[in-house]
Amino acid sequence: MLVESAKTVRLRDGATLPAAALPLLRAAKRVYTLGGADPAAGDGPAPADVVDEAASAPVVVLTDDLAAAEPLVAAGVPVLRTPGAGLVAAARVMDVLRSPGGCPWDAEQTHDSLRRYLVEESYELLDAIDDGDRAALREELGDVLLQVLFHARVAQEDPADPFGIDDVADTLVTKLVGRHPHVFAGGDPAVRDATTQEHRWDELKQREKQRESSVDGVALGQPAVALAAKLVHRASRAGLPADLLDDGDQGVGARLFHAAATARLAGADPEDDLRRVARRFADRVRAAESAARAAGVDPARMDHDAWRRFWPSVGG
Repeated sequence: MLVESAKTVRLRDGATLPAAALPLLRAAKRVYTLGGADPAAGDGPAPADVVDEAASAPVVVLTDDLAAAEPLVAAGVPVLRTPGAGLVAAARVMDVLRSPGGCPWDAEQTHDSLRRYLVEESYELLDAIDDGDRAALREELGDVLLQVLFHARVAQEDPADPFGIDDVADTLVTKLVGRHPHVFAGGDPAVRDATTQEHRWDELKQREKQRESSVDGVALGQPAVALAAKLVHRASRAGLPADLLDDGDQGVGARLFHAAATARLAGADPEDDLRRVARRFADRVRAAESAARAAGVDPARMDHDAWRRFWPSVGG
């Protein structure tokens, strides 16, 4: 049953209301609270028959916990969310896990011990994007967010230079506002489209960080193909001519670098392209192994002729 006259408002921190809720509150006959919402913000806790009451009069329920409002949500009551409510709840859960009485494993982690999880979760997110799997995308984004929350919570305990998730967010806001003067500072004649904005971003970034080289700040620990593409992209923007990419080395690494550089200069993303080809190769390996099993052949014992026999045709 859709209760048209009822509204559930999810609060960010038990008290902060979304702006869209104000007209609803003014028109409501009753304002109730659930979960950790302050009862003083309304007419008291929501009664058990609030859905029935809402069928005949405008009712608003304030809550910081949608699980507590599940009967209302199940009845079709619309939900208004304060922007950032889920982020605050996630940070609160991370704080509980890391605090005394929380999870022993979480309490033992350090920035170094968490490194591999950040890398793993990032690649799982890439897989979800490549697969076009929306459910997986939502989950993997959450897992990457967990890594941010986790590292920020660990940083909060540093005795020499502590900072928390709010400091991380404030730093990000400052960066985004500072690097988008065409949006937040009344305009920027250097920005005319997405391409000029990308150039402007790099200029502002280099000035802000007082970097001496166009390739300063490139993460050298990233995958080699992505690293080569990023270095070439940065240097080419600084005016490096393409003929200087070839240093005469004919080794495997040099050939791979040149291939990645050429692809990037042509506007392609060599890391993504190589990953797509590698995924296609993995699919063909699995297809050959599956065909072998179907024919009663153990894939682990196949020789070259057997692999060629079961190898799928191009486009097959």
